[in-house]
Amino acid sequence: MATSADTIAFLLEQLAGAGPVSSRKMFGEYALYLDGKVVALACDDSLFVKPTPGALALAGDLPMGPPYPGARPHILADALLDEPDRLADLVRRVAQDLPQPKPRKPKTKAG
Repeated sequence: MATSADTIAFLLEQLAGAGPVSSRKMFGEYALYLDGKVVALACDDSLFVKPTPGALALAGDLPMGPPYPGARPHILADALLDEPDRLADLVRRVAQDLPQPKPRKPKTKAG
């Protein structure tokens, strides 16, 4: 079951306190970005946050699970959807832990 656009709108609203969070559709699901970094995935209408060391320290007893078959476990953050401040802290911590994205190479025209 793919994540609905309504779910993405709700997640972006709940994550507004983290900063400029955006989404991008990928393979019928969504990646959520903060500062140009993928910090979470929305799969099957659930929020899966990347398990960085800082995020794991803040996650407490939140369950872990794979966002899609074959993926490594992520923090299942659905329980924080009613706690936007805590959720924003968690996502900001992920962004802090991740390296800056590598610059994309410009596309060259075939001649």
